[in-house]
Amino acid sequence: MRIALFTLEAAPNGEAVAAFVARHAERIVLIGRSDPFRPGAGGELRQGWRHLRRSGPRLLPFLWANYALPRLRRGPTRLARLAAAHGIPLHAVRAVNGPETAAALRAARPDLILSFHFDQIFAADTLALAPLGGINLHPSLLPRHRGPVPTIWALAEETPRFGVTAHRLVSRIDAGGILGQRAVSLPTGTTASAAARALHQEGVGLLEEVLAALAAGTAREVLPPPLPYCPFPPPALLRALAARGRRLVDGSDLRAAWSSLVPP
Repeated sequence: MRIALFTLEAAPNGEAVAAFVARHAERIVLIGRSDPFRPGAGGELRQGWRHLRRSGPRLLPFLWANYALPRLRRGPTRLARLAAAHGIPLHAVRAVNGPETAAALRAARPDLILSFHFDQIFAADTLALAPLGGINLHPSLLPRHRGPVPTIWALAEETPRFGVTAHRLVSRIDAGGILGQRAVSLPTGTTASAAARALHQEGVGLLEEVLAALAAGTAREVLPPPLPYCPFPPPALLRALAARGRRLVDGSDLRAAWSSLVPP
């Protein structure tokens, strides 16, 4: 099975994506890498201001640690090194449904598109460029916590429930048929950042099971019931988390973020 892997380089998924690429390099024919701060998404300053207005200041350390801090490391990233070492084309995804990405997919001829912590929405025409369509790895027990920061929403529950889901890519966010799912027990006091890293790492094994089932023709999809979309959290939710001693980020998360893209 030929795989086109679409991802962005960030602390929550850096280790997990590197492990997946290292273990399956012979099947990966294209890596599409998005920049979360690309001009088309508003850049760092405009995005920061938008998050501040929408969620308040408590979200900014989480976003800075997981997405901005790793970018301060110098030198080729871990993903770029792996792509070069294995001869995998590395495509900068400015617009996933634009002509440049379509051309890259046609040249690579993947059987399947795999979204692994990717921040752009695939159109049906783009997914149709792979005969097997696309699948996504999402760090929650879908349909719970659909959206961009699911571990924050999981922490907001009285008893947090964590897990990871592999599902079909469709035009609605995190709404495709579920192909596989695992509940994951995490220690009390786990931060939202640490939970995101742990769930993506757990997701590598889940993806391997799902890919094997797809290759064998034994994969089964379960259409999830509709539940509300969980957007970036409002200030009241973040204040409630802080009042209960549930943290989004701590010192260990900063150290993990610093080494997530370029190992020391």
